[in-house]
Amino acid sequence: MFNTLSRNKEEFISIKKDRVGLYTCGPTVYNYAHIGNLRTYLFEDLLKRTLIYNGYKVRHIMNITDVGHLTGDRDMGLDKLEEEAKKEGKDAWEISKFYEQSFWQDLEKLNILPPTKVYHATKTIKEQIELVETLEKKGYTYKTDDGIYFDSSKFPNYNKLSHQDLDALKEGARIEKNEAKKNPTDFALWKFSRPEDKRQMEWESPWGTGFPGWHIECSAMSFLGLGQGRDIHCGGIDHIDVHHTNEIAQFEAAKDEKFFNYWLHGAFLNIAGGKRMGKSENNFLTLNRAFQERNINPLVYRFAVLQTHYRKPMEYNEEIVDNAKLALDALYNRLRALGKEKGEINQIFRDEFLSAINDDLNFPEGLAILNNLLKSNLSVADKLATALDFDKVLGLDFNKVNQAIPKDIRKLFLEREKAREAKDWAKSDSLRKELENKGYRLEDNFGNSNIYKI
Repeated sequence: MFNTLSRNKEEFISIKKDRVGLYTCGPTVYNYAHIGNLRTYLFEDLLKRTLIYNGYKVRHIMNITDVGHLTGDRDMGLDKLEEEAKKEGKDAWEISKFYEQSFWQDLEKLNILPPTKVYHATKTIKEQIELVETLEKKGYTYKTDDGIYFDSSKFPNYNKLSHQDLDALKEGARIEKNEAKKNPTDFALWKFSRPEDKRQMEWESPWGTGFPGWHIECSAMSFLGLGQGRDIHCGGIDHIDVHHTNEIAQFEAAKDEKFFNYWLHGAFLNIAGGKRMGKSENNFLTLNRAFQERNINPLVYRFAVLQTHYRKPMEYNEEIVDNAKLALDALYNRLRALGKEKGEINQIFRDEFLSAINDDLNFPEGLAILNNLLKSNLSVADKLATALDFDKVLGLDFNKVNQAIPKDIRKLFLEREKAREAKDWAKSDSLRKELENKGYRLEDNFGNSNIYKI
């Protein structure tokens, strides 16, 4: 795995034998997840499936941020849930419930495995307050007019994850100025409710009525869910400089122990000439709008994500989606042609596939190995068994697509494949016409044949 903490590929060694503690940053449920967000959840799902494929039992914890994530950088601005509630004229609790439900529906459509356990920020206030109290007792906090802050200057090697030049980091421009902060990188642990703004989500604390900061939530919930088995922490690359850096600082300052051993981050999905997709950019597309409204199977997006390494930026446009659809349809048709009878998993191909995905989740190479498998001289039954084994990680529903071609049609298709391999073009053309007369169209692309019901 490429560990952001060391900026190197490292062999993965779990804390507990054959078990993995995995934490993934969940959504802030004030709006729909966009397909850029979902790319991160897909990469995390591929990681999880790869660990399971290697024989690990994975305990996967995810948080739901339903309070405390502010509109500005470094804990400035207004709470995103409260603001959306005002815009929509609804209760903040209604907003969070509605968008969380939509999020889980999107994950299901993309075949993303559910977490072992989910924690909500609003339901773990006690644990968050206790963590802040520990930091206060150890001298890491100070109070301002708007909250309790973590003094980042007191934590050695604060930038060990981000590798930022802290001397060059100044507030201003994109980062709002907060005169009460001692250092630009200090961050809120607990925010006070402002008397002029009646909040829907607030709690009593030793410091007054208010709500938790965004960063404290993940440190509290990951410890609550994983205890001492904290192996891997994941998220998007946008979390490296602030959110994940702050998670590490506050946790390790409070607990005097390493937070997580491995940090994995997925790259952005870009749109419109290399610009990142994001809600703040006002250029985001939901899964429904980008795929379902165009009558495209959402798994086309999963397939497209598999074709780009998770640490490389991925481009999105309709042409890329259309090409991915054609490629996935072709793959499904090749699998349909194999029929229903499963043989033995071919160990040589399985080892090659495992070696590829174990190399920092190299799924583009994994797909190339799948293609080689389907072009190989293995029996159709062994090809099918091996492809279905690969799909335990790929998650493309291979088991649902190999049922549609009748046995007599499959037999003709395979005869035609043999004729093409033998360069018996007359017989190949004859079999093509016979298939067309029975209602099936053949397409030949780059040495591969695909069959479609007319």
